[in-house]
Amino acid sequence: MKQTVCFGEVLFDQFKDKAIPGGAPMNVALHFQQLGYRSHMLSMVGNDQKAEELLNFLKERNLDTSFIGTNDSLPTGLVIVDDSDPMNVKYDIVKPAAWDAIPWTAESQKLIDESDVFVFGSLAVREEVSRNCLLKYLKNTKTLKVFDINIRPPFDDLELLEKILVHTDILKVNEQELQILADYHEFGENIEIACEKLEEAYELKFICMTRGADGALIYQNGEIFEHEGYEIQVVDTVGSGDAFLAALIFGYLEGEKLEEMLDFACALGTYVAGQQGATPIYDVNEVKRIIE
Repeated sequence: MKQTVCFGEVLFDQFKDKAIPGGAPMNVALHFQQLGYRSHMLSMVGNDQKAEELLNFLKERNLDTSFIGTNDSLPTGLVIVDDSDPMNVKYDIVKPAAWDAIPWTAESQKLIDESDVFVFGSLAVREEVSRNCLLKYLKNTKTLKVFDINIRPPFDDLELLEKILVHTDILKVNEQELQILADYHEFGENIEIACEKLEEAYELKFICMTRGADGALIYQNGEIFEHEGYEIQVVDTVGSGDAFLAALIFGYLEGEKLEEMLDFACALGTYVAGQQGATPIYDVNEVKRIIE
């Protein structure tokens, strides 16, 4: 069984009428688990009631929580979600949070080194402790490294992101994020040229760009593979990109062709957008029916 590690925020997404466990890397980890991989989450929670609820939720979903520590001085993470427009969900990421203070440990480094993939985003490096921790993990491991760049102002320090990009193997962006990176490097507005130059600059295995309801594309070595996406009645888009990423990397680790990876990733992202919450429980055959 393949093993995955996800680094970063674990939190509650606070909607108008309810709170749901969330956080992009945690969502990815839960989808890896559902797809049949041994999945680990590397993070921190507070010493509070929300932490207990969050950890119980993860244990119920069979996700390993032994690498989620407790911080006595910082609260469990919280994000205020405005989903009044399901196609344009807005997030208020409350600060500070326990996941801002993830410490480096030799035990966690060993876990990463022995895993098949290490997934991380940019939000978890907004504060110094977690930032230094991630950079140390990245510098010290040869495990496949996947960066879900997730640029969300005011946590969008491009000089810092570049320090992470130099250690990245696979980069996932959306259209806006790709343009932000292209502008920063003065690569212009042409998608293919921007991808070519980013791939070359950071020696990436490939770049995946999501387009929301319009699907996604993969750029690799001068070739672009596009998928127009699948149609579904959207319930909410929270977590659909995380599901997409987990499915994409699952396909990559299983040795699928890029077109097959992209197809399955779009199908799972679409399925999740048609459900309530970021990590609905599903049978993979339900997802495959979207493709059929």
